[in-house]
Order: sequence, then C-alpha cells, then structure tokens
Amino acid sequence: MSTRKPKRIGILTAGGDSPGLNAAIRAVGKAAIGTHGWQVIGFRDGFLGLVENRWEELYKDGLSGILTVGGTVLGTSREKPHRMKIKGETRDLTGTIVANCRKLRLDALVCIGGGGTHKNALRLVEKGLPIITLPKTIDNDVALTDATIGFDTALGIATEAVDRLHSTAHSHHRIILAEIMGHRAGWLALGAGIAGGADVILLPEIPYDAKNVAAAIARRSQRGLNFSIVAVAEGALPREDAAAFAVAKRYLEHARDAHEKARAKEEIAALEARHSGHSLRLAKQLEQLTGLESRVSILGYVQRGGTPSAVDRLLGTRLGTACVDFIAAGQFGIMVAARGDGVKAVPIKDVAGCLKTVPPNHQWVEAARRVGTCLGD
Repeated sequence: MSTRKPKRIGILTAGGDSPGLNAAIRAVGKAAIGTHGWQVIGFRDGFLGLVENRWEELYKDGLSGILTVGGTVLGTSREKPHRMKIKGETRDLTGTIVANCRKLRLDALVCIGGGGTHKNALRLVEKGLPIITLPKTIDNDVALTDATIGFDTALGIATEAVDRLHSTAHSHHRIILAEIMGHRAGWLALGAGIAGGADVILLPEIPYDAKNVAAAIARRSQRGLNFSIVAVAEGALPREDAAAFAVAKRYLEHARDAHEKARAKEEIAALEARHSGHSLRLAKQLEQLTGLESRVSILGYVQRGGTPSAVDRLLGTRLGTACVDFIAAGQFGIMVAARGDGVKAVPIKDVAGCLKTVPPNHQWVEAARRVGTCLGD
C-alpha cells in the first residue's frame, strides 16, 4: 500500500471563452481524481480568481454533464497577473499569486488559454510555480500545436454562416461580406471561406487591394454570376494600411527610449482605431467599383458560443488527460500540444509571444487559389 501523499492541483481558464473548455476541465478533473485520487480545485475567472483566492473544489460527480456545455464553468477574464487593476491602480500581483499557490499547497497549476495566457503562465513559471498549459482559442493561432480547443466549433459555425449568406446574396444580386473573427491570424476566415465556397477570402497575412477584389467580382458578373461572397477576417488589411502598420511596428521594435516607444504605441493605436469598421468601408468601395449592392454580416461572438463540436470535445479530452500524465511524471513548464493523433510536451517559453499565422504558401492557401478564389493580392 502506497503512503505517497495525493497531489493537489489547481486549474483555471483565462482569456476569451471557447467551445471545448469544459471538456478539458472535465478531462483534467476526472483523470486526476478517478485515476490518481488527487484533489482538484478550480479558480474562478482566470488569473483574477488566483489573485483573489476564489476557488472551489471540483468533484468527479460535479464534472458530469459539462462535456457538451459551451463556455467555461469556471468563468474567465483577461486580467494579467503583472498588470492587474485593483481599485483603479495597476499593480504587479505575480507575487500574490505565488503566495496563494503555496498557501494552498498546489503541486501543479493547469492554465487553459491562448496567446496571452501563455505569456502570463511563463511569468509564473519564471517565479518557480509548477505550470502546465493547454492551448485554447478559436483563432487557432497558438504556436507549436496542430490545433487549439475551440477552433473546430468556430470553423463549423462560420462555415454555416457563409453557407446561409449564399442564398440571400444570390436572390438579391448582392456582394455580401462576412466578417469573421481573427485579428492577427486568418485560419478561421480561410477555413470557413474555403469550406463555404466564398468567392473572395481576405486575411491579415495577405494585404489586399480593393481593385483586385472588385476585378474578381466583375469577372463573375461577366459570366452571369451577379453575386459574390467575401469572407473577410476582422484583421485583414488593405496594402497601404499594412505598410503603415509595418513601419510603426519597426519603429516600436527599434525605439531607443521610453519616449520613442510611447510615440510608436500611440501611432499603432491610431492605426487600429482607423481600422475599426474596415469591413463596412470595404463594402462601400466594392459597391462603387462594381455597381453591385454590398452588405456586411459581422458574425462576432456567435462564433465563440454554443455546443462544442465532437472534434473539440475529443481534443479537450485528449489534452486534458495527457496533462494529468505529465503532472504524474513531474514534467512542468510545458504546454500540451496536439500533434497528429497524439500529444507532445513543448516548453511554454517556446510558445509565449509566438503567433501561428497562415503561411503564404500554406496548403489551404494554395487550394483556395487553385479553385479560383481571389485572395485580394
């Protein structure tokens, strides 16, 4: 009979909500409790709950029934441990988090999230906490993993929206722009655009020229097709704006002092403000260039909601149970990445601050071009 003390692990979800989070929470909890007899506690509202010491113990029976539920039963927030607003004052509370974890005698802390979560997790790893992360985001932009929890569900929702827009675009001889989530990476717009048969797909990674888009639509009109569907990522940029952003970012990277850094950040903020509503402006441009009525459908947060797909339930379960195996093996400071049908432990330091964008020569991009889809370039 083993006299080894059962482990006590914590779990939180941070950043935006995503379908499949509850599948991952359930997998970690059930595998830890059922297989190893460990104690599992869930922190409310991401890193904020960790700072405020708001937690509840998770039990095996209580985890039943959440597999098919969207969102996260633990709640989430975008609060950053090193820049947290408390009573109007921004403070670095990583020390408070470390102290709370030690008071609770946590043997491991599981953080489920996207790019921001991995940067925050790395700060805690550097403070000596035993952290393991799971990749989650509908944008599919976390580095070094084949897939992220939530992407497949969002892809299905966005594809269905593009499917539905075809009938109204055809009936009214219109151009309809479907704005799809993705500020810095275009995986969702690209996948939904291809699967939904969009005529034009615009991505953050490939700056576009509105005249090229209009020309592609005009060619369709010449063939008697007086409607077009444009799948546009919210971060897609016309060439001139992309060039301006590139200049501002280079200036920020090479800033020599705090004053220059502040100026660069102000310029980037101004460019981002100008970019707001770009899909509506593009619709007006296309209307003027083609003579066809143009309308915009912004899919927004509907892409993050609802019942998770079977693929996301399976992915959350795979990554969550593998996470428990890594904890049992004493392996920390890692993200559990999806690789093919298996998983791989990759250092959080190799993930934090990195973005998985769509390569210009990616197979999906090449496939879109070969079926005649315009990418605006």
